[in-house]
Amino acid sequence: MEFESEDAAKIFYDEYARRVGFVMRVMSCRRSERDGRILARRLGCNKEGHCVSIRGKFGPIRKPRPSTREGCKAMIHIKFDKSGKWVITRFVKDHNHPLVVSAREARQTMDEKDKQIQELTAELRNKKRLCAAYKEQLTAFMKIVEEHGHQLSNKVQNVVNNLKEYESIEMELLQHR
Repeated sequence: MEFESEDAAKIFYDEYARRVGFVMRVMSCRRSERDGRILARRLGCNKEGHCVSIRGKFGPIRKPRPSTREGCKAMIHIKFDKSGKWVITRFVKDHNHPLVVSAREARQTMDEKDKQIQELTAELRNKKRLCAAYKEQLTAFMKIVEEHGHQLSNKVQNVVNNLKEYESIEMELLQHR
């Protein structure tokens, strides 16, 4: 299957998950090393993996609670294609747990907090790129200033040397009079 955007693929899989009876979770992504844009994404069941208990030096940090993870392998892998579309490259249909369609467990769509987090994350990514560009420009500017400083220093040294030479010539002329 092909989608016009990553969000369209997420919406499709989320709708499919609700109809089938599980909750969709965004699991991982692969980004471009050049510009940081997302090239591939893995979406799956919220019961994927196993819960690892977090323990401190002196025992459990939190009150233990039952894990919702069951090692489920159901997922889709979508990839940004050369055609400019998002394509499903892998689909695992089978779940290792019972599927239940309930209003409480199956979320509707991305709620406002999730949207805000996504928007702020995108804004932060843009600000980081902007900072990197400013840093690059500042470094280039500092290099130019440093080069001009060296050139100015050489010119001042030449003037000092010429003055010393002039003074020695002047002293010789005064002694010969």
